[in-house]
Amino acid sequence: MACVPYDVVNAAEAAALAAGRPHSLLHVDRAEIDLPPDTDPYSAVVYERARRSLAGLQAAGVLVRESEPCLYVYQQPMGEHVQRGLVACCHVEDYDAGLIKKHEKTRKDKEDDRTRLIDTLGADTGPVFLTYRDDAGVSALVGAKTREAPLHDFTAPDGIRHTVWRIAGGTEWVKAFAAVPATYIADGHHRAASAARVARLRRERNPRHTGREDYNWFLCVLFPASELKILPYNRIVADLNGLAPAAFLERVRAVFGLEEAAAPSPSAVGQVSMYLQGKWHGLRCPLDPKADPVARLDVSVLQDRLLAPVLGIDDPRTSKRIDFVGGIRGTGELVQRVDRDGGVAFSLYPVTLAQLMDIADAGQIMPPKSTWFEPKLRSGLFIHTF
Repeated sequence: MACVPYDVVNAAEAAALAAGRPHSLLHVDRAEIDLPPDTDPYSAVVYERARRSLAGLQAAGVLVRESEPCLYVYQQPMGEHVQRGLVACCHVEDYDAGLIKKHEKTRKDKEDDRTRLIDTLGADTGPVFLTYRDDAGVSALVGAKTREAPLHDFTAPDGIRHTVWRIAGGTEWVKAFAAVPATYIADGHHRAASAARVARLRRERNPRHTGREDYNWFLCVLFPASELKILPYNRIVADLNGLAPAAFLERVRAVFGLEEAAAPSPSAVGQVSMYLQGKWHGLRCPLDPKADPVARLDVSVLQDRLLAPVLGIDDPRTSKRIDFVGGIRGTGELVQRVDRDGGVAFSLYPVTLAQLMDIADAGQIMPPKSTWFEPKLRSGLFIHTF
């Protein structure tokens, strides 16, 4: 049943993961895998297939509805790193009021897709990944709960262990969490925005709307900031924008300097490693201490000083010449792809949670594809219906 999030795999990868697993939630979240290969993934037949698949899982007893209100604690270790989150529903009014803070823009096509899916299903099938500044009261409750016997405990095919504890009622936890002034979207901006849009749609269609209906809530997992791990989000540019390699290196040297035989992964903020023609080069990002929190990011300096003016990547959100590679794939992925296809790759130091929160607190937006959180939340463990 449990599967990777819908947006970390393409259709072919989703189909391979779901092969031989008829209960995988990928049959709901990526329903196009069960239709002819030439099917438009945004066509009505895909959403209808998703609705039928979810209904089938319920009818077969694969999904079991809780008989009373509850919360859950969800734990994921990855190596020495362990993160423990509270699974709950958050209200769309907190999202609209900015108490659930954003740091990314959403893409209309992706947001439209999730809005239509959530509305068609009458369900949130994937949780929004939220973080908050640590609170001692909440941490004490989580610590005590995880000393009890879990409800679920399994290791996924990728080696990540997933453990869940059920909290009956959860009133004490809700009261404790009232001390947390705000939360921040770590991952799931499109799911959160789509949930808010579905609530507005349902509100418009319901002449007796009160604000207490289940469609006003959406599924989340809330983690303390101290337990989260951010990996870099690296870049590959398909070509050198017409420049010869030597001329390109001179342009880079003029702005960043060049360190020969650099490590594939930078060791600190302000450093970028660049892979070109079989060699790694070290770049130093010239930081302006007076710049705003977004402009000080390494990814912003790289975009403003090199990707746009030299390589012609004016808008990384829409350019077809740039690709983004999550840090979980390692720098070997960058080497393999550049050696095979040409172009140039950039390995970045991870954005810190402090930087993310400062940007969100300032009401600013981070550059696209700036953060990659690991481990990912498993879909299919929790579903919120309305």
